Amino acid sequence: MLIYCFLALSFTAADEPLFTAKPATEEKVFTPGIEGPACDKEGNVYVVNFAKQQTIGKITPDGKGEVWVTLPDKSVGNGIVFDAKGMMYVADYVGHNVLKIDPATKRITVFAHEPKMSQPNDLAIAPDGTIYAADPDWGKSTGRIWKVDTSGKIELAAEGLGTVNGIEVSPDGQTLYINESVQRNVWSFDIEAKGGVANKKLIKKFEDHGFDGMRCDAPGNLYITRYGKGTVVKMSPKGEILKEIDVLGAAPSNLCFGGPDGKTVYVTEVKKQRLVSFRVDEPGLAWKRWQGK
Repeated sequence: MLIYCFLALSFTAADEPLFTAKPATEEKVFTPGIEGPACDKEGNVYVVNFAKQQTIGKITPDGKGEVWVTLPDKSVGNGIVFDAKGMMYVADYVGHNVLKIDPATKRITVFAHEPKMSQPNDLAIAPDGTIYAADPDWGKSTGRIWKVDTSGKIELAAEGLGTVNGIEVSPDGQTLYINESVQRNVWSFDIEAKGGVANKKLIKKFEDHGFDGMRCDAPGNLYITRYGKGTVVKMSPKGEILKEIDVLGAAPSNLCFGGPDGKTVYVTEVKKQRLVSFRVDEPGLAWKRWQGK
């Protein structure tokens, strides 16, 4: 088993300056398909395409990285989320699947499959366990959103969108956010009682550069990677830009919150094929749910 030690990775950095990025791993330890990422309750960071394609890497709080699992057949991972029970769900864009992985056994199963998908890209999970998958068609600059219920039943939630990419659910579970990489729009939808979405509203249109991943902090602010600009923006739910953080590489693809207090953001960066991190002022939504708060 390959094990890497990353001396720069720190999960106990409460005294670090806020909104200042630093390398969290060495360069080139991931493939250009570096994506994910997601933190578990113990503070481990899981990132796809570690060392080689089709893998999920695990980086521990003490800075050790290893190939955690290799996905079966031709499957290649993209976005990752955890549910309240600790099960991992992975967007498999090659197999048109949402995969389910039991961290205790590393057993991998197909949780949902939809051949009509162009590619499930990023995932978001609601408080009730409903999963939403962004599905961009890059060739046509269009996209859709799929809804997957807790039994694995999948159905179309919205279509007629641009190249959807980052996706997230608000802390109260009542709003779904989606961004469009090519069109540079951030939209919101109301989440209905049965998990459907309605009332599409434009929150913010950016004039330049694309998007990729998107996650909420506990108060509900959105953190969005600016692919091509090399930054992450912190944006209010009303579209006000609160902060913009340089992430030391031109192509940030996704992000998650973790660390012992949930206030460390980990960003996957494609050009240098590494993880970077920065401290923030509020914990992440996913971290808060892990704590049962």
